[in-house]
Amino acid sequence: EADVEGEEINKQVVGQDEAVEIVCKSIRRTRAGLKDPNRPIGTFLFLGPTGVGKTELAKKIASYLFDDDEALVTVDMSEYMEKFAVSRLVGAPPGYVGYDEGGQLTEKVRRRPYSVVLLDEIEKAHPDVFNLLLQVLDEGRLTDSFGRKVNFKNTILIMTSNLGTRDLTKAGGLGFKKSDKKSIREKMEESIQEEIKKTFNPEFVNRLDEIVIFNPLDRKEIIQIVDIQMDEIIPRLQEREIGVSLTPGAKALLAEKGYDPTYGARQLKRTIQKMVEDPLSEEILQGKFHEGSEIRISKKGDGLNFVDVNSDGDSAKQPVADEEVVDQDNA
Repeated sequence: EADVEGEEINKQVVGQDEAVEIVCKSIRRTRAGLKDPNRPIGTFLFLGPTGVGKTELAKKIASYLFDDDEALVTVDMSEYMEKFAVSRLVGAPPGYVGYDEGGQLTEKVRRRPYSVVLLDEIEKAHPDVFNLLLQVLDEGRLTDSFGRKVNFKNTILIMTSNLGTRDLTKAGGLGFKKSDKKSIREKMEESIQEEIKKTFNPEFVNRLDEIVIFNPLDRKEIIQIVDIQMDEIIPRLQEREIGVSLTPGAKALLAEKGYDPTYGARQLKRTIQKMVEDPLSEEILQGKFHEGSEIRISKKGDGLNFVDVNSDGDSAKQPVADEEVVDQDNA
């Protein structure tokens, strides 16, 4: 079962085997009864470039561990940059606006005590936020404005940041190209460690279970993500008895168009929507593709070509365009 959980998560979070294994080990320690029962199940700081799977891993852990896609409590820490905003996490003081609503963090966890708590862009939070978090890290609880002690002992606390990777991205140190992955990783780790020392107090860092550094994604891994995202679309078409497949060239083109060194694979979903879903919808509504169609999507120039290989027309017999060029680039 221990191996299965890592394998299941790795299928959905591409190129981050080490990060997945670190988190799974923490979960196993809890299941084996070796974890301090008065602290959260696990406390992690996820660091790495934007769009490489930090938030996605948090989502998959929530779904796998609690069998519920809604078991992810997300708080955008950029909303707590000012000192006056910090109190909103545990609730406004008596007599202030919002007192009856409870804390934006404590109330979510009180209502869903078995959850993954994701604190996004933690480096942007006001220093007073970390004083609150120390209570969670030490005692597994947080006192809200009503005086209630909210239990965090059945949560996994994940904080994300891209500290130490922004300058590397701008300078071209990370990106969608062939390069020495080991040297990039070493350069990134060095930069991240420097930024951690500048940004976080040792008393906060030392209370975390693990600091997890995520790898930048390469071309092969982006293509794997194309497959994962297409696997969400294909069943919808199969319900209408329409089959669809992508050639390697089409996948490589989507990967290239959908990757950005600054935003990682974050825009890939929009690229697939624009280049695959939108034109495919038009063709289906116009009657070109219908029940029984087997659609082959291939690369054609700088775009994609859609052909029903079950049709008797000449278009179905055409060779796949530009395939060899893309495959050589992908080798």
